[in-house]
Amino acid sequence: MRPADPLIKAIKDGDEEALKTMIKEGKNLAEPNKEGWLPLHEAAYYGQVGCLKVLQRAYPGTIDQRTLQEETAVYLATCRGHLDCLLSLLQAGAEPDISNKSRETPLYKACERKNAEAVKILVQHNADTNHRCNRDWTALHESVSRNDLEVMQILVSGGAKVESKNAYGITPLFVAAQSGQLEALRFLAKYGADINTQASDNASALYEACKNEHEEVVEFLLSQGADANKTNKDGLLPLHIASKKGNYRIVQMLLPVTSRTRIRRSGVSPLHLAAERNHDEVLEALLSARFDVNTPLAPERARLYEDRRSSALYFAVVNNNVYATELLLQHGADPNRDVISPLLVAIRHGCLRTMQLLLDHGANIDAYIATHPTAFPATIMFAMKCLSLLKFLMDLGCDGEPCFSCLYGNGPHPPAPQPSSRFNDAPAADKEPSVVQFCEFVSAPEVSRWAGPIIDVLLDYVGNVQLCSRLKEHIDSFEDWVLEGFVKY
Repeated sequence: MRPADPLIKAIKDGDEEALKTMIKEGKNLAEPNKEGWLPLHEAAYYGQVGCLKVLQRAYPGTIDQRTLQEETAVYLATCRGHLDCLLSLLQAGAEPDISNKSRETPLYKACERKNAEAVKILVQHNADTNHRCNRDWTALHESVSRNDLEVMQILVSGGAKVESKNAYGITPLFVAAQSGQLEALRFLAKYGADINTQASDNASALYEACKNEHEEVVEFLLSQGADANKTNKDGLLPLHIASKKGNYRIVQMLLPVTSRTRIRRSGVSPLHLAAERNHDEVLEALLSARFDVNTPLAPERARLYEDRRSSALYFAVVNNNVYATELLLQHGADPNRDVISPLLVAIRHGCLRTMQLLLDHGANIDAYIATHPTAFPATIMFAMKCLSLLKFLMDLGCDGEPCFSCLYGNGPHPPAPQPSSRFNDAPAADKEPSVVQFCEFVSAPEVSRWAGPIIDVLLDYVGNVQLCSRLKEHIDSFEDWVLEGFVKY
């Protein structure tokens, strides 16, 4: 074990006489070590005020000298909470505002550590209450984030600006709203801070409080006249984010003060967001407030989804949320407004209850997809891999006749294209999608193994039809028609 450095030991032990002896003997106690630390820094760090004073008097020119991390004795004494050392240094003329490498001053660190006495001493010795660290964050920002009212009072009394903004345009009041610090928020409002402050992305303090579900903060902001109709950079209002988060209480607070015109301009209804996130209680509140159940997503927002969905109903069906689907339909949702029929989504999910609800409310059982045209109903295409679903649709009146109206008849057929039941595969923009015939679809490798049973089911529901040459090939090749559990009846 290495013997302790006599100098460091003397400082740790508070042995002032030992230090004085070293100085008299000509030892240079103003020589930094490899980290740039002086004995003065060590005395401040260990809180040995007697040793500190000895070193101050002997080497007055070192009082503001920095370590390699650019930390002064004042900074170290503040960080360690050694108030007597801090006071001694400041009284001896130490500069209070020298910051470290992160541009954090002693005052900032005192706020970070919620040390009100250190803050008071520094402010009394003219520390800059508006100095910014490398994030442009002031001491007031820091004390607000910690809901430290005592320190906030000292800072504001010492000249701290309540409207200081950091690199992102965030004021102390914004910090209070964002972090749910209600008492800090009340304090700042009392001192005139702007309730409607917005960050550089245009998000308001109210929007941020809603996003983080700080209910009491939202209530206070609204009571102070916060504008619920300020949008963020994406055009979203506080009601949008509250609906997305599913906070029923906040939604109820925002409903009376939110402009329907502003919501329409945004291109998205809160209903879309509540349905997308399965927030049924919020969905109920919005419907009770008479939001238009058929408001579509604006085209630029619909394009964010591969399937170009536009209705709140579509979101509910995609989520397989039967309750929300029924609720929306009961309030007049039109099941035939989307590019892709919600019925097709329900078929893909295999949810009979949702299918029945949609059909009971007027969904087109013979739905087609304009972007992926077929000569036969897309409902049949989506039900092909589940014969019970196919029979269910046919029993309800789905039209199977177009499946047997082939362009090529008994003549030769071109090679079968690769079908896709993924309706979010968009066709090439430079050409019109070709209409896919039923015989082409069932001949593709992905579907051909089911072709026999599919044809058999459909033939039970159509009258006399003429089979094209390709369908005849399928019938001939499935003479026994026993395949993977499917049997000809």
